[in-house]
Amino acid sequence: MIQGITDFLHTILREFYHFSGNYGLAIILLTVLIRLVTWPLTSKQLASAKSMQELQPELKKIQEKYKGNKEKLNEETMLLWKKNKVNPVSGCLPLILQFPILIAMFRVLEHPQRLYDTIAGFSPYFLMLDMTQQDPTYILPILSAVTTYWQQKVMMTDKSQQMLLVMMPIMILFFSVSFQAGLVLYWVVNNLLSVGHHLFLNRVSAKGVADKE
Repeated sequence: MIQGITDFLHTILREFYHFSGNYGLAIILLTVLIRLVTWPLTSKQLASAKSMQELQPELKKIQEKYKGNKEKLNEETMLLWKKNKVNPVSGCLPLILQFPILIAMFRVLEHPQRLYDTIAGFSPYFLMLDMTQQDPTYILPILSAVTTYWQQKVMMTDKSQQMLLVMMPIMILFFSVSFQAGLVLYWVVNNLLSVGHHLFLNRVSAKGVADKE
């Protein structure tokens, strides 16, 4: 299945390159397209995460009250979720469904030489960077770490995961230094779109609450 998605994304990337004449722009266009296609799934995932975040204060009270009684703790937690119509598993399902697309996208950008075989006069440059090579300026790896931190900061639902807020950007920076610039560009753009999507949904939600009042 993943190979089929990979081939499909590769075809679209090639068409976007024909359209834009620039590999970097083609990657950005493909990233935006994937975000639009997965918008319903991502929206559901973000809505579930937001609901879980809103329940954190009540959940902490339950954890404090029944910290010595695991059975009662689980029972009260389930009642809290049921009362507020929240299913923590529902937030994971959209992410699982999107995972094959993420892997396929990485495969497409991991082997940019495939485009050389299908596009005559292929130019891999975006601004001053060769998207098929590692970024010698380290601009994109730094941006990947910064945008990863920003995304996590904006979307974090559990304050106990503060360590992850620091460790994840460092890990992404470490890997991005050795990845092709095109792959890192995809990660940066995807992070920015994720933040924008999250802020947009929050704004719509806030507007809906204000209209009801």
